[in-house]
Amino acid sequence: MKPLFTDTHTHLYSEEFDQDRNEMIQRAIDAGVSRFFVPSIDSNYTQKMYELEKQFPENIFLMMGLHPTYVKENYLEELAHVETELSKRKFQAIGEIGIDLFWDKSFLKLQQHAFQHQIQLAKKYNLGINIHCRDAFDETFEVLESEKAADLFGIFHCFTGDLAQAEKAISLGMKLGIGGVATFKNGKIDQFLNQIDLKHIVLETDSPYLAPVPYRGKRNESGYVKLVAQKLAEIYNLPIEEIAQITTENSKAVFGI
Repeated sequence: MKPLFTDTHTHLYSEEFDQDRNEMIQRAIDAGVSRFFVPSIDSNYTQKMYELEKQFPENIFLMMGLHPTYVKENYLEELAHVETELSKRKFQAIGEIGIDLFWDKSFLKLQQHAFQHQIQLAKKYNLGINIHCRDAFDETFEVLESEKAADLFGIFHCFTGDLAQAEKAISLGMKLGIGGVATFKNGKIDQFLNQIDLKHIVLETDSPYLAPVPYRGKRNESGYVKLVAQKLAEIYNLPIEEIAQITTENSKAVFGI
């Protein structure tokens, strides 16, 4: 039987797919990717997300949230949009949310507030969170620690930390979202992943970004999640079918479907 994969993080609405979106999604489905979880960035993409879901209702599932690099002066309006959408319909998670200090540190306080507020929304709606963290592990963990609770759970998307940070994320109720970085020569996470129980791992692409080897530097696609699974099969010394099954089960624990 063909293994079925889950891409727990893919920006299918990205402008980079405007020329061949349906073909790209179909390629992924043909490759065995049966479930696509689509994070929100800000209100500008909400309608495109809904249209995608309508086109592929069996395969595409949506999150709602405000991405940290989109936290600007109008962030309270954006958070109000998130709350409005959450009150209207079902989502599978709050995301992607978190802290990003790579481009600009001047919005840190606002990012922290937006992150904390959205974690509280996740608790209110009994949803998991999907965390974006870039150059901000300490700041991200600080907020997570302040909200630590039995009902705090989710995915540390695009995890690129070290073993101690991985263990800390897991202790705070998070699974690790592993994508193309695991295939990079300088990615480092491949050096310790086998010390982490596979029950804490989910697969993702972060398409169109962070394409795995041999496509590094090119546009990423959801179908390439198989290449990430292949790398994990090598790291854990398990058949790819088992990687697909376990990581998909793990994703169900987070998203509820």
